[in-house]
Order: sequence, then structure tokens, then C-alpha cells
Amino acid sequence: ETVEAVEANVAAGGPAPKKVLIIMSDTGGGHKASAQAISAALQELYPKKVECNIVDIWTDYGAWPFNTAVESYQYLAKHPLLWKLTYEYGRFPVTRWLTQRICALECWGGVHRCLEKEQPDMVISVHPLCQHLPLRILNYMKGGAEQRKSSIPFVTVVTDLGGGHPLWFHNKVDYTFVPSDACEQLAKKRGVEDEQLRKHGLPIRPGFGALSVTKEALRGELGLKQGVRTALVVGGGDGVGRIGKIATELAMELGADGGGPAQMAVICGKNEELKAQLEAQKWPENVHVSVQGFVRNMDEWMGASDCIVTKAGPGTIAEACASGLPIMLSAFLPGQEAGNVPFVVKGGFGAYNTRPKVIAKTVSGWLKDPKKLEEMSRKSLNAGRPEATKAIARDIGSLLYPQGA
Repeated sequence: ETVEAVEANVAAGGPAPKKVLIIMSDTGGGHKASAQAISAALQELYPKKVECNIVDIWTDYGAWPFNTAVESYQYLAKHPLLWKLTYEYGRFPVTRWLTQRICALECWGGVHRCLEKEQPDMVISVHPLCQHLPLRILNYMKGGAEQRKSSIPFVTVVTDLGGGHPLWFHNKVDYTFVPSDACEQLAKKRGVEDEQLRKHGLPIRPGFGALSVTKEALRGELGLKQGVRTALVVGGGDGVGRIGKIATELAMELGADGGGPAQMAVICGKNEELKAQLEAQKWPENVHVSVQGFVRNMDEWMGASDCIVTKAGPGTIAEACASGLPIMLSAFLPGQEAGNVPFVVKGGFGAYNTRPKVIAKTVSGWLKDPKKLEEMSRKSLNAGRPEATKAIARDIGSLLYPQGA
């Protein structure tokens, strides 16, 4: 929905659209992708009645060091031990309390300015760091929690899958949307009541699992070979996770496994150095390799593939499941993504290993066994919930329009 369409509706005498503020921190591709998915679903279900704005609240309105969250994440994601220490620091009650107090002292003015500027009718958080202070400031602005509830609903959409950091769960929000049983149990332990909980799945962007063209047609459109077994290797939006070594080992294995011609699409994200390195690399003659940078049509790349190799990011897992892809997990961020591994492995639609040679042999084995690949694909589809985004949007709509839109 465009701003022009909204203004035209108001000019024609229609009611002003409800303003929905979606707050997040762009630490990894998943939070922003979830925000975009929710925004798209709200505007599809409530055309000209909802106006969404997505704000990276810490980058745009935070004070140092909170306004360096994106850069800090990008560094820590490449150093798992430091990530683990930071994650646990935020979990420990004393250090969590101290950090929240420092954050309030330094960032109150900036976050207050954001909320004053946006004047939202609803706030949606899709990040664990976006509950405590924004909700506290909204309550202050409206004269208390009860007054705020009646005028500006606040909901959290948890975008982790097999677990979640304690900061996700605040018992004063109106709704907490959780994607799994594991997250639901964690929310209850943190004091979130049953009536505050909604469990639909993880919000994913439009297109995944809903493509109207065949796999072979997609391959043709993307410049891939048709009728050839195809693996997709991704490293998230930031291109992390040793995907260069994995791609090299996988190509060598596919070229020598006796299963016939194969191909591999490697999505490097924003890692331009890796993209250039792989483009210059020599590959086995019977393995076609397509190297891509940051792409906006990941639904099509998944739809054209037979399986995926990825780190255990929750958004990528949910999108792969909606696309019916067997999943080879190659890495996970300690703490945050650890619970996503058993979700895939115990679900019977994937495996986990960090060693590129083992990853290559596992994926090669899947691609040589159509029966196994089909069974894993079915289990992956069963675990996917492509309808989750619209279900979340409908519940949000019920808070925005309690009498019906």
C-alpha cells in the first residue's frame, strides 16, 4: 500500500488509517524479514486501513553503545565465543537489570522522541531488545499501563524458533506471538499468561511455498540447468558461516559421487569478497555453480532447489520448511540458535554438522536418493506454517479493530 493510496482514501472521506509502528534492530536478516512479512500481511488483509512503518529503533534513536547494535552483531556473529558471552550476559538477572537501567538512562529521550514522532495506534516488537524500554515509555506517556492498553496495544512477535532469550518475554504486553511449543513454555516461565499467548508459527515473507510456477520453470528463469539435482548454499544476509569452504567441498563431492550432473546455487549475501572469490574459482566440469550476492527473491531460489545448506537462523529454517526443503545445518549462534538444531534434526527433515566434508557427503547422499529426498521434503512441509503470517496479522487486526474493520 502506498502513501498516495492512503492519502487518497482519507481525502475521499474515508477514515484515517491506523498507524502501526514495527520496532526492531537489524541484527541479522530475520528480524527485518519478519517485520516486512507482518507489514505486507496487514496491508493485504486491511487495505487502506493500516499504515505500517518499520523502524530500527536503536540505530535511529539509541545512544552509544546501543546504537552500534548492528555493527556489534556482525562482529560477534563471526566470533561465536564472544557471542555466547554476550548472550549469557543478557540472560543473567543482575547484568540484565543493570543493562536495562543504563539503557533507560541513556536512551529514554531518543525512544520517547521516536514514539512522539510516530504517534502509533499500535506497536509491534520483532526483537528481544524492543520490549522493556519502549513499553515503559509508552506507559509513562499514557499515564499508566491500563490507560496505554486501551489506546495503544503493544504486541511482541518472537522470531526465534526452538528457544528464546528471556528479554523476548514481557508479561505486560497485550499479546506475545510464539512460533513453537518450546517458546510457549519459555514465555510461561517468564510470567506471560495463557490469554496473552498466541501460537501460529514464524512470520515469513510472501511467496514462500506459494509459487505458481514449477521447479523446472524457476530454474530456467534463474539461469540454472533444468533436470539437474540442485543444492542451495546460503549464509544469511551477512554471508557468514564458512560457506566458501562448504561450497568447495560440496562441489567436489557432487562431481565425484557418481550421481550424474549436479548444480549448486551459492547465495553470499552482502559478503562481496566471498562472492568474488567463488566467481573466480574453478569448479568440476559436471557441476554447474551459480554464485549470487544479496538477493531479494529467495523464495524463487528455494523453489528451484532440492535441498538447502544454511546456518540455523530461524527465518531461513521457516522459509525452507514452507518451501519443502530438506535442511543441512552447518552452524548456529550459541544460545540464540541452539534450539533450532533439534527442531530440524528431530523433525526428520535435516541434519547438523560443522565439518564441510561431512556436510558435502550428507547432501550428496540426499541428492542421490530421490526417495529419501521426497520423504524429508514431506516432513519439512509438515513442519512449515506458511499461513502463520496472516494468522498473526488477523490477531493484530482484532486489537486494532475490536469492533471489526
